[in-house]
Order: sequence, then structure tokens, then C-alpha cells
Amino acid sequence: MLDRIAGINRVRMLYLQLLYRCNFSCKHCFHGSLLKEPDQFSFEEARGILDHFREVYKLDAVTLLGGEPLLHPHIRNVCSHAKQLGLQVEICTNGHRGYRSAIESIAPQLDKLRISLDGLKASHDAIRQHGSFASAMEMIDLAVRLEVTTGATMTVTEDNLDDVVPLASLLQEHGVAELKLHALRLVGNAVGHPELEVSDTARYADLHRRISDADLSISILYDSDLSPEAVDDRCSNLVAGGWLDRIESDPRGGLTVSCKAVGRDVNAFRWDKERHEILYEPRADDEFAVGIPDVVYESSKAR
Repeated sequence: MLDRIAGINRVRMLYLQLLYRCNFSCKHCFHGSLLKEPDQFSFEEARGILDHFREVYKLDAVTLLGGEPLLHPHIRNVCSHAKQLGLQVEICTNGHRGYRSAIESIAPQLDKLRISLDGLKASHDAIRQHGSFASAMEMIDLAVRLEVTTGATMTVTEDNLDDVVPLASLLQEHGVAELKLHALRLVGNAVGHPELEVSDTARYADLHRRISDADLSISILYDSDLSPEAVDDRCSNLVAGGWLDRIESDPRGGLTVSCKAVGRDVNAFRWDKERHEILYEPRADDEFAVGIPDVVYESSKAR
């Protein structure tokens, strides 16, 4: 279906949101009120979408998301099946210390554990919950001890932008391989917290100077919307030569191609969880009709 309608014949990464449910309700979460919804993939449904994308679209990797993916009752089975398909498996978690046993259980099937950290302790706990920074750092140390490649993801806000370099330095000391920076998008819970949006984007140029000047070996990837330079037209290319870098499925089956469209319910394609097939359901305001650009990630070069 993706190939016939959109010219997509290969997908590198599936972002699979297993469930909406989460033990946090972060101020910037794009799910918003959906965090309370019961929708989730069963193991059989998760297996079906993984099998389809591997067989039809030559899928290389899957990132398991939520909500909180470690709350999923069959997370170990999902990881194991993905590895049996030959996929690279990544999980993005809030790193609550209550997930210690789950992390230990799935570690042999993981290629990367990515933990969300939104700045240093004060900034992170303010946007998530009290004590969550210390808990996340504990789980990072656990993953490193288990010899799982570990990354962190950070949504850059007005309050934590100055934390990026010191956080990267701290993560480097703890053996984290990569820090991935996202631009804040005013969807979901963030709609109620517009003060989180960076008011002066000229600050991004200073951020990149500080990254360049820091003595960092950790890899830093950043959403090109955080670039000090204007984003060019390549950001609008959702598909290049039939190759799609990533597609995201929400717990109800909605398939979203552009990361900038995630959380806006503008998907033109849907995964039918019962029939195990992709359906095309175009609308006048879907991401293809409106032409929502995708996110481009770039690497910031440290000295």
C-alpha cells in the first residue's frame, strides 16, 4: 500500500508506540490526554506489524515507544521476536527505577536503551516528576553495567537549553554513547505550557558554539529545527527514491510518516491490527495533502 500510493518501497525504522499508558505525565508530552487511554498493541498485533514491515518494506530497525514501553506486559516477547527477524532493537524509556527488572530481562535483546533526560536535575524534575532525574541516571548506570549501548534523548525548552552541554558532559562520564536533541512541538501537553518554547531562537547559535568548544566525545544529534542556520528544502522530502527513513505507528494503528506530524492525528495511512495490513484513508488535512515536512537530524561535531 505505501509503495502504490506514496512510492515508498523501503522503510529503515519503525517507531512502534506499544501503548499510551505511562507512569508520568510530562509537561511536554505529545500524547496529552491520550496518556489515560487503554489502547495498546497485543503481542500478536505487534508481531504482525513487525513481520509485515520486515517482509514487505525490508525493515532494518524498530524503536519501541509508549507511553512507557516498559509497562507493556509482553515487552520481552516483542523484543525477542524483533531480534528473531534480524532487526536492530531500541527502547526509549523514562528510566524509572521501578523498571530495573524489566531492563535486566530484555538487555540481551537490546541494541540500544535510550533514556529521556530533559536537562539536569532541577530542569528535568520540573518537567517530569520529582526524583525522576536520579532514577534515570541509576538506570543508565545499570544499562552500562549490562553492556547495553546507552543513549539519551532531550527535548530542548526555554528552561533547559543551557543544560545541554553540562548534561552531555555528565552523560559522557557515565558511559552514554549519544545524546539526541529534539525541538519542542506545541502539541499534546505542551499546548498548556507554551512557556516551554524557546523564545529567542538566536540562542541556538550560542548552544552550537558551546558544544563545539566543549571537550566532548559523546555523539550529539540534533533536530535541524535547532540549527542556527535556516533549514533548507530537503526537510520537505518525506520520501527520497522510495526510501523512507522512519515511520511511526500509534497504539490505535495510525501510521505517521513525518515526525513533525506526530501527535496531530493527520495520518493518511493506518495499520489494521486485525487484518494485518496497511489501509489508505486520505483526508484533506492529512500530512501528504498539507505537505508537512519531516524532521532532519544532524550531527554536532565536537572537537
